[in-house]
Amino acid sequence: MKNDNQIFGIRAIIEAIQSGTVIDKVFIHKEAQGELMRELNKVIKAKNINYSYVPVEKLNRMTSMNHQGAVATISPIGFIDLEELIESTLAKKENPLFLILDQLSDARNFGAIIRTAECTGVDGIIIQKQGSAPVNGDTVKTSAGAVFNVPICKVDHIKDAIFHLQGSGIKTVAATEKTDNNIYDIDFSAPVAIIMGNEERGVNPSVLKIVDEKAKLPMYGTIESLNVSVACGAFLYEAVRQRL
Repeated sequence: MKNDNQIFGIRAIIEAIQSGTVIDKVFIHKEAQGELMRELNKVIKAKNINYSYVPVEKLNRMTSMNHQGAVATISPIGFIDLEELIESTLAKKENPLFLILDQLSDARNFGAIIRTAECTGVDGIIIQKQGSAPVNGDTVKTSAGAVFNVPICKVDHIKDAIFHLQGSGIKTVAATEKTDNNIYDIDFSAPVAIIMGNEERGVNPSVLKIVDEKAKLPMYGTIESLNVSVACGAFLYEAVRQRL
C-alpha cells in the first residue's frame, strides 16, 4: 500500500519498482528474512535503488501501518540522466555552473542547498545514488519549492561523473580545508562544477585526488568549519560575483 510519499509492504514495494515508480530510498528491517524479502533485495539491487538496513523502530516511526519490514519513500521529482544534463546545458550556454554533492546526508541541508542553487543559476545538481540525502518532504520544504526548478541527476559513482564533466571541458573544484588555495584565488567564470562534501567527512579523499582544483574559505573564528549549506552558498555566490 502507499500514501502520498511512502509505500509500505514488501510486495507493494516490489510492484512499485517494477512498474517504474520513482523510488528515492528503501528502508529495510535489518533482521528481516524470508523469500519475499530476498526478492525485494534482488529487485532493488538490480535497479540500483538507494537502500539501507535499519532497526524496526525506525520503520515503526515512519508508518503505523503493517510495513512487513520494508518502507519505501517516493521521490516527488524525476531525475535527469548525466549525459543528457551536460549536453543540453552546453547547448544552451558557454559557461555552465554545476554542483556536485558528495554523499550529503541531511535532507534539510540538501533542501537549503537546492534553494541557494536555484537562486544562483546552477544548471544542475549531481548526487550519488547510494549514501545521499533523500528527496523527501523536508527537502521540498527547506528548498522552498526550488527542488522542482533545478535539474537533479543521480549517478552510480561521483568519480565517474567528475571524469565525464572533465571530458566535456568542465573544470571541477572541490571545497575542502585540505588545501592552501583560497576560494578567491580560483577562477569560477569558466565552465565549472563545484563539489561539496558530507557534513562530517567532507569531500571523499578519493574524489580530492581527481579534481582539477581545491579551495577553502578563510576562517577567522575558533570553530573550524561552516555548515555545508552555508559554505556552499559562499562558493556559489563567489561564482556569481565573478560572472557578473
